[in-house]
Amino acid sequence: MVDREEVLRTLIVDDEPLAVERLQVVCAKIEGVTVVGTANDGAGALRLIDALDPDLVLLDMTMPEMDGLAVAKKLSSRPSSPAVVFVTAHDSYAVEAFDLDAVDYVLKPVNGKRLARAIERAEGRRGTRVRRESEWLEELWIPHKSELLRIETEQVSRIDAERDYVRLHVADRSYLLLQTIAGLEEKLDPAKFIRIHRSTILRRDAIRGLRHDGLGVWMVELDNDEELRIGRTYLPKVKAMAGR
Repeated sequence: MVDREEVLRTLIVDDEPLAVERLQVVCAKIEGVTVVGTANDGAGALRLIDALDPDLVLLDMTMPEMDGLAVAKKLSSRPSSPAVVFVTAHDSYAVEAFDLDAVDYVLKPVNGKRLARAIERAEGRRGTRVRRESEWLEELWIPHKSELLRIETEQVSRIDAERDYVRLHVADRSYLLLQTIAGLEEKLDPAKFIRIHRSTILRRDAIRGLRHDGLGVWMVELDNDEELRIGRTYLPKVKAMAGR
């Protein structure tokens, strides 16, 4: 039996009544969760949050007039606000969602086990209700099969541009994310990541050294023995990193 004080008081926000009903059914099967209210638009969600003070908001991303991102943005400016888990059919807003300090990003149709994991993360956030200390991205959600994987930026060794996407290299695997390399660069800690080319960002600690070929071309030597060319635009910054 869950202690009353340990119950995660949850608000469901979705403009589709059937989606609200489905989430209520899923939440009823998760121990320690109680649904205290539902809203079908962003303005109504904010009113209920003020009235009910929930611990968690399960928030749809796409709604008319005020969408989920707009709701989360308003909540993020408050000194105290509930944890937010986005529940959406679209996987293309993950970076924006995390920028607003969302706890998780769950894709529809909602899987009970997947939502339970998201709620477990929200429980860990309860009592803190503060924005993360770092202004830089600390994790990314990557579309993979029927869900999104959470990857810490500390795990990413290299990022390559592929048109409107970036490819994240994590150990011996790689993942595509719908995000431009310039947009992602702005969100990464410059003390940990450096752009060496218009198509490449590297973790600084993955760089073993720099090499000059004698013909004006500089290369980065990586810990895995790979060599990558440094773009002329980025050469001064890379040299400055090495104290040159």
